[in-house]
Amino acid sequence: MRDLTLLVMAAGMGSRYGGLKQLDPVGPNGETIIDYSVYDAIQAGFNKAVFIIREEFKSDFENQITNKYNDSIAIEFAIQDLNDLPSGYSCPDFRVKPWGTGQAILSASDIIDEPFAAINGDDFYGRESFQLIADYYHSDFSGFSMVAFQLDNTLSDYGGVSRGVCTVSDNHLVNIVETHEIIKTENTISSKGALTLDGSEPVSMNMWGFTPKLFSYLEAGFISFLDEYGYQEKSEYLIPSVINELIKTEQETLRALQSNASWFGVTYKEDKPFVESQILKLVESENYPSKLF
Repeated sequence: MRDLTLLVMAAGMGSRYGGLKQLDPVGPNGETIIDYSVYDAIQAGFNKAVFIIREEFKSDFENQITNKYNDSIAIEFAIQDLNDLPSGYSCPDFRVKPWGTGQAILSASDIIDEPFAAINGDDFYGRESFQLIADYYHSDFSGFSMVAFQLDNTLSDYGGVSRGVCTVSDNHLVNIVETHEIIKTENTISSKGALTLDGSEPVSMNMWGFTPKLFSYLEAGFISFLDEYGYQEKSEYLIPSVINELIKTEQETLRALQSNASWFGVTYKEDKPFVESQILKLVESENYPSKLF
């Protein structure tokens, strides 16, 4: 069976949430959302986990998160650093925001030589989603992939969210439109932009399947990004933009894997009680043990 790595993006501070939400407990024995993702990945057949973090949080991360996995899965760290830029480029003095998911994944290029799933550290994707990616690569497929969720299952009751709204044809991704301030009311879904949404749309929640081939694309794309946007205070080099460009230029195709799993997220502090209640239901129905590790 092929080696598979779980790559967890956990370097960002949750500005809307108000803290480092990746370390916030949501399970009945203090489990974090990351704990559930790692547990699901192990069950699906992943045998290594790489965590993208900021250097200053490494000790907290080890003590609160990864030390408990040492007997269950191989662990490595990648550091996302504002100053980790291609030769000839430097970070503007006024820049404090990380460079985005593209640079985050690129920071792990030296420690991943096998197919990998890249996920957010603060999203609960459900076991089915990890199994979809594992099955795809265990079947010897070598292309890129994305797990698609249904839009109305990914919205918050407490404010607008950003989602990558996808066009899918013949089980392949055609396009992603990053859509902001998607808000649900009792009868409607609205967004900041011209898209008309009904809730049935497939969306990306930053759960991707890649091979190491991605890293060469990211390296070249990051240089182009810095040339055009590197002077901006809050510009971000984002994976959906990279994928759109690869699809548009026909360098890659990307398989869309439709998940029916429940997705939970903690975009806002007010989301946390709902996430806790949903996870408790899964524990009570024996989908998860009361104590994961």
